[in-house]
Amino acid sequence: MSSIRARIASRSVAAVTIVLAAAALTTYTAAASPVQTARLTNCGAIGATTPCFEKVWSDGNQVKMTFVDLNPAPSTDPTRNFYVLAPQVRTPQGTVPFLHDHVIGDVSSGNLVRYHGYFVLCSALGIASGGCVPSMTSIPGLGTIPFAKTVNGQKLTSAGTIESAENSGLLTIVDTGGEFIATIAAQ
Repeated sequence: MSSIRARIASRSVAAVTIVLAAAALTTYTAAASPVQTARLTNCGAIGATTPCFEKVWSDGNQVKMTFVDLNPAPSTDPTRNFYVLAPQVRTPQGTVPFLHDHVIGDVSSGNLVRYHGYFVLCSALGIASGGCVPSMTSIPGLGTIPFAKTVNGQKLTSAGTIESAENSGLLTIVDTGGEFIATIAAQ
């Protein structure tokens, strides 16, 4: 497993760039009114540009995230975690360039937030013990990766569940190096 981790770590920046770039279909600039919700396109749709949306999980609920800037200027501003993992229900939240879901922590409705991306993978211990069920996912340039589907029979739809499972050694969180700016629609 260590060789897989090394390969993932060495190429993860490129992979998240592919994920985010493909999601926006190479459009890297935001519209003048980034929080405008009229006629937003799903980021996976052909011809989608930012701003665009995808659903994300937060505390077990799906909320609509509007991606505003997929390639922000480097910054020392604080970030919030944005986890990418195996689909948690039948319909995945994201489809480009592979089927996946997303999880964030607390929702800040209407505020622009800088997020930092992480892949959520089953660890060697998680797979060997049966505690983590992987969804073996092929990613161009990286190969087949064990994205986490469940831990101890529980869906991973909250940041707390993911972080607890990581602390117990059942998950491996891989820093993608990718950052973006987004907002959550008011519920």
